[in-house]
Amino acid sequence: MPRITPQAAGGENVCAFLDVLTFAEIGKPMLLDPRTDDGYRVIVGSIPSKLILLDDYADHPRQSVKVRKGLHSTAAGRYQQVSRFWPHYRDQLGLPDFGPISQDRCAIQQIREQRALPLIQVGEIAEAIHRCRNIWASLPGAGYGQHEHSLERLLLEFKRAQGELCANDQTWYERAKLRRAA
Repeated sequence: MPRITPQAAGGENVCAFLDVLTFAEIGKPMLLDPRTDDGYRVIVGSIPSKLILLDDYADHPRQSVKVRKGLHSTAAGRYQQVSRFWPHYRDQLGLPDFGPISQDRCAIQQIREQRALPLIQVGEIAEAIHRCRNIWASLPGAGYGQHEHSLERLLLEFKRAQGELCANDQTWYERAKLRRAA
């Protein structure tokens, strides 16, 4: 769960969506490791057997990590926020540090800028994911050349996070659940 309260986030669905982003970006195994502080300390390039973690939350670590040949990234934290955008969001939102609440608030602002926040609040998660794909490379259709999760898998994760889907997305979810059971 994100550290921000559902009231401050804009509702339970927003918190569930933040959990989906975390699942997509860093995966469950790293969330289960207490050293990651629910993923807030994870730096890009981490794998469960070799964690790269923030030393503290004073600021974005701005650490460039080779992800694969020809690709470096400065992504860090629960939502894998890149360093070049951090100063803008820090200043815009008056964030005191790169701590958990600051990371949550930054991700919510990025979602808001994609006009996806109202969609999430009413359970239109498929469209919200589509609108946010240019920010988070692990979302379907992002096109950044890294692993993208299927929409069906992300809807399953949204339900696991106690999110409420709209009727159309609920149908997708039910189909995905049947396929997994088969």
